[in-house]
Amino acid sequence: MKQGYGERVERAAAAIPPEYRPRTAVILGSGLSGIVEGLGFKEIPYSEIPEFPRPTVQGHKGLLCLSKDAAILAGRFHFYEGHPMDDVVLPIFFLKALGVQNLILTNAAGGINTKYVPGDLVLIQDHINLMGTNAFIGPNPSDPSGKPLGERFFDMSEVYSKDLRALAWSCAEKPLKEGVYAGLTGPSYETPAEIRMLRTLGADLVGMSTVPEATAARYLGMRVLGISCVTNMAAGISKTPLAHAEVVEVGKRAESELKALLLKILAKLA
Repeated sequence: MKQGYGERVERAAAAIPPEYRPRTAVILGSGLSGIVEGLGFKEIPYSEIPEFPRPTVQGHKGLLCLSKDAAILAGRFHFYEGHPMDDVVLPIFFLKALGVQNLILTNAAGGINTKYVPGDLVLIQDHINLMGTNAFIGPNPSDPSGKPLGERFFDMSEVYSKDLRALAWSCAEKPLKEGVYAGLTGPSYETPAEIRMLRTLGADLVGMSTVPEATAARYLGMRVLGISCVTNMAAGISKTPLAHAEVVEVGKRAESELKALLLKILAKLA
């Protein structure tokens, strides 16, 4: 990470009124931003948060929604948009500065496991980083006083909390599935040969986000819950060409189930 990262985080966090210090945060994936509608949370556009870039992808509103106990980010920053990794993970450091201890990452993912069908919600057990980089390459980030924000070499044995997965199971109205998520850069979808490779490596899901954010959250000592919405079957499994419009459409269809699940989890973590 570049020098001065801690100062960037402080500038972003200073824009949030002091009465909002949530313990749990949710980041919404492609096509899932509609979940924030009707919640009655305070809404702050990303354009009003210093240091925050602007999302450029359809299905990402670019809106921070706050209550006393929770923060929901409708929209994320992707590496494939041209954002440096410092920006991709900035919201995680920002949330930690606000006091967030539990992070729920959602995403739209391609299904590799043939037991999945579009619309399924899958809890992430673990991930495989195939993005070819790591957000923590460079100087170890520190606060303005020079104190490191986390350990230089940090443990990744349990990125996705078993306790939070158990909580999600207890809140679900129907059985959830679980699997391993492979993170690639995109923006192109994978070839059938790449999907066969990913299956051999042990991946059940594939997408273009989540891995950097989950890594940053673990660096900062946060508990992480990952929930993928299977919006399409991956190349070579699907018999039709893949399209982002399909991702957004299926995400919208899964919104009500995911929203109900998230609200129950947030209530139990409050």
